[in-house]
Amino acid sequence: MVQKSEDEAKPPPRPRGRPRSFDTEATLAQATLAFWQRGYAATSLDDLSHATGLNRPSLYGAFGDKHALYLLALRLYTEQSNAAIAAALADRSLRDGLLRVYELALQLYYPPDEAARGCLLIGTAATEAPRDEAIRQQLGDSLRGFNTAFEARLQRAVNDGELPRGTDVAMRAQLASAVLHSMALRARAGDAREELAAFAAASLDFVCR
Repeated sequence: MVQKSEDEAKPPPRPRGRPRSFDTEATLAQATLAFWQRGYAATSLDDLSHATGLNRPSLYGAFGDKHALYLLALRLYTEQSNAAIAAALADRSLRDGLLRVYELALQLYYPPDEAARGCLLIGTAATEAPRDEAIRQQLGDSLRGFNTAFEARLQRAVNDGELPRGTDVAMRAQLASAVLHSMALRARAGDAREELAAFAAASLDFVCR
């Protein structure tokens, strides 16, 4: 049964067993941010409870254990990233679309008034993947999904004459992804946002030629 937090004002009596009402998507977003800031191993159940405003029984009832909640956070992050990449690449030239992807990534990696946090996948899942099969699988699926999105756009560029016939779109998609992941790591390591923006812009001469 889902329990109510002790500091919550008591509402009118409800039927026994009725679950507490909360915004599942918003709660998952709050948990995702906690993992992003601290990493999986360093994020305690108390941290998650504080971040979401839910007590432990409520967290377990809604999402399962910490591991299950983390996997859900990775999937949410991946879904949102895929949607952002697709939108950025949809109605722009190849060069402008890729540049927009990198601009959006830098906005995410450098939140206002906070230390640079990089990418949830690269910054947290990559450290857990060697010893956790489920996390490794999710990380791999996520990164391959980014490659697929880039490859599809590159193939469209070939079909539309933006790139020459015979272009190795799979290899260039991996290069576009590598730029994205390099920026994530370097942001977390303390590189200036302006430096990474210049790096991303320069990479387009190789991806889009």
